[in-house]
Amino acid sequence: MLTYHVALVADGAPVSVKDLTKVAAAFQKQVTRDFGPIWGISADVSAFDSLEDMPLDYWPVIIKDKIDDPTAGGYHEDSHGQPYSLVAYANDWTLAASHETLEMLADPFGRRMIAGASPKEGQGRVKFLVEVCDPCEDASCAYTVNGVVVSDFYTPHYFDPVASVGTRYSYHGKITEPRQVLKGGYLSWYDPASKTWWQRTWFGAKASDRKLDALKIAGGNPRAAIDRITQPQRAKAMTLAKGASIVGQHDTGAGVAAFANRAAELRASARGVSRVRRR
Repeated sequence: MLTYHVALVADGAPVSVKDLTKVAAAFQKQVTRDFGPIWGISADVSAFDSLEDMPLDYWPVIIKDKIDDPTAGGYHEDSHGQPYSLVAYANDWTLAASHETLEMLADPFGRRMIAGASPKEGQGRVKFLVEVCDPCEDASCAYTVNGVVVSDFYTPHYFDPVASVGTRYSYHGKITEPRQVLKGGYLSWYDPASKTWWQRTWFGAKASDRKLDALKIAGGNPRAAIDRITQPQRAKAMTLAKGASIVGQHDTGAGVAAFANRAAELRASARGVSRVRRR
């Protein structure tokens, strides 16, 4: 199985290498334990101090201090057609970075589609763009790995023709039926009969459907185009409480003691091994 390589890099964002390394370890566990077995994907996630330090064959998820143009966040391709993602630094940056990492792995080149019945009545069969985190991207659907908040994602059963008892439609279980869009999420598809792109969003009081008349696809990559027009609404949809800590959540109370005690035990053990070897 081909292994993908993903790099987490803070470019101008106030994220220490220490925190970036913690987040990369959490993402690695999420990919290896949760995401990879379900989607049949092998990948490693590593943190790098700078873009200059990143190996040539890694796909970067770049954390920026701020992104002045709200349409610039999300998925992109470089001049050689290789994927990368931009994430604006905020309280929810690990959630957004996990989202981008998983979607990059599921569809590196932004054009994978799966056919199924349209959620819009009367459309028949359509082609859904595979964006595994979008329908359940809100913070209310997230979960934690190593104390780091990560994104929920749908499973391949998300496109099943009918619901069945006991089927897992998203990893965290928030999605309970095929093609469901949760509050704060969205789903995009192409209708071949009318040659138009559509989207179901739940960014307001209720879910609604809209035709994407302004969609301009360059290089056969609909994901980049959809990210560009949905990103401003998507940013408003995130519901993480302002000021909440999203990385290092164990670093309070008993959590501090647990990690400090473990570190002390490891150091004591290492000193003991060193003394034995010197003898």
